[in-house]
Amino acid sequence: MSPLFKRYRDLAIVAVLLVVPFFFLRANMRAPENLNAMDRTILRVSAPVEFAVSTVARGISNLWEDYVYLVDVKADNQRLSYDNARLREAVHRLEQQQVDNQQLRRLLQLKEATPAETVSAQVVGKDFTEFFRVTRVILDRGFHGIRTHMPVIAPEGVVGAVLHVNGDSVNLQLAVDAAFGVDVEDERTKARGFVRGTGDPARYACRVEMVDSRDEVEIGDLLVTSGKGKWFPRGVPVARITKVHKREIGRDQEVEASPTVDFSRLDAVLILVSAPGDDVPSPASSGRSVSRARP
Repeated sequence: MSPLFKRYRDLAIVAVLLVVPFFFLRANMRAPENLNAMDRTILRVSAPVEFAVSTVARGISNLWEDYVYLVDVKADNQRLSYDNARLREAVHRLEQQQVDNQQLRRLLQLKEATPAETVSAQVVGKDFTEFFRVTRVILDRGFHGIRTHMPVIAPEGVVGAVLHVNGDSVNLQLAVDAAFGVDVEDERTKARGFVRGTGDPARYACRVEMVDSRDEVEIGDLLVTSGKGKWFPRGVPVARITKVHKREIGRDQEVEASPTVDFSRLDAVLILVSAPGDDVPSPASSGRSVSRARP
């Protein structure tokens, strides 16, 4: 191919590239009534090309806008997820503070209603069996007048008694321990009995001893301290009856109960450091005056 031919070819291509757009532009800018045959032909030929080009351009534009939008949405979602997690944590802290405040309020109400001098203590440790049953509770020693056998209560009822004091900690004997016992009465019928822990490693349970066959007790009845012996104040919840097996006249009934205190959730308690007074309201009597039995 000669250089002259290449030169004329390049000039022709340049001319076409300049002239064709000129005629396309001229045909699109003229009013419809001023169009001639060549303009109409150019418009008919260029219409599909313009449509295809505009469609592709719109697609690319939409794709770019969607990409930019998704990038912004992803950033917004990350920010919202962070804010949501932070707010959930704040709500959790507020809920926990509310629970703690309610527990402290109940403990304060119990302290005010208990007819004895008490000191509060926090649970700092627990011993568990292989069945996740609490066998021992350890308290912080915030008061140095604590001695063994002092009764321990919570808003839910009798917790147990001080087993021994070691330095700055206090070990408790729980109400479900086999060596623990307390005199009780049926809150509904006033039937008397003696609650003793079973020491069962798999569950929290108590036996109710010395329930006369003539006394009326039923499943679901609440057993409260009788005040006998001036150890615990009268009327403190101890356990609820879960089983009653009546026997013939002259033999005690076989009664089982479960403690009212959930030892696994125990956080704070009251230790009675003095004996309950006489003729004073008990925690469960709601201001009602009761006369304590004397030993």
